[in-house]
Amino acid sequence: MTKAELINEILKSKGIPEMSKKATGEVVDAVFSTLSKAIKKEKRFVYPGFGTFSVRKRKARMGRNPRTGEKIKIAATKTVTFKPAPQFKKIL
Repeated sequence: MTKAELINEILKSKGIPEMSKKATGEVVDAVFSTLSKAIKKEKRFVYPGFGTFSVRKRKARMGRNPRTGEKIKIAATKTVTFKPAPQFKKIL
């Protein structure tokens, strides 16, 4: 689903007051911006019934350049993982 499709689905939802596409897009942007800041600051974001986003550390490791086959060192990084809530998992 693209951002535009998400905005259209939100606009189609029942029980949501009439809003323009632009205003809906701004709300979607604000939600994801706030979500990103919360994950960065607290290392975790929980939305009951949906799931948990958390920061995980990946250790440095040795990899291989697929073109040359040469061994390369891959630096340690941080990534965001998602674990779905049991209710959400049931509907998948």
